Amino acid sequence: MSSTETPRDEDRADTPQAGPEQLTGRQRLIAGLWPPRVTRAQLVVAVLLFVLGLGLAIQVRSNNDDSALRGARQEDLVRILDELDDRTQRLEDEKQRLDAQRTELETSSDQAEEARRQTLEKEQQLGVLAGTVAVQGPGITLTVSDPSGTVEPDMLLDAIQELRAAGAEAIQVDGVRVIADTYFSGTGGDVQVDGKAVAAPYSFKVIGKPQDLEPALNIPGGVVQTLEKEQATATVTRAEKITVDALRPAQRPDYARSSSQ
Repeated sequence: MSSTETPRDEDRADTPQAGPEQLTGRQRLIAGLWPPRVTRAQLVVAVLLFVLGLGLAIQVRSNNDDSALRGARQEDLVRILDELDDRTQRLEDEKQRLDAQRTELETSSDQAEEARRQTLEKEQQLGVLAGTVAVQGPGITLTVSDPSGTVEPDMLLDAIQELRAAGAEAIQVDGVRVIADTYFSGTGGDVQVDGKAVAAPYSFKVIGKPQDLEPALNIPGGVVQTLEKEQATATVTRAEKITVDALRPAQRPDYARSSSQ
């Protein structure tokens, strides 16, 4: 008789198994890494690291923005604080003046006459702002020499903005009256103010409080230092009497009309 032998376990282990191809080492590595298996703890850590990095970036940028003030001398910082205090005081004075006008209108026995007086006063003030009347008073002169022709129009505009912020009430540049919509154009050595050519040395006549105007131009990183970096020279001179006599023609609006008409 013939007998059937049962294969042993060792024989079965040596016998090749049928099925899909065996994976290579590289394929097993890729299969283990992708798709990534992110745990909740890993996700929380990643978010915390992102927030921390963002905070550090904002702090570095803030430190860079404040570097000019951090490097300033103590007397320069005191001057800047004094200028801010002066601006605050000017705003407070203007508020008190307007409150006083309102009180006068409310309590005056002849309100019509008081209203006319204030109207004339306001007309004079608007004439100064619009450049339709000549004015004089204390102030400064700013002379900008530009032998290399490197002073750009935007640098002169920065000077105008600093003077306005410091309380300048009337400004004239080389015979051109500066008003609310004044613009500077051109290039270095070929500057125009409201379309009119001006040439170096540029002369600014400014009416206002000299004690406020001069420091505003000399603050660290301000107008004077910026011009000096361009090989230009800025000279500021205080004066008890400055005359601003360049005039602008009064312009009637094309469409706007008083609502009382």
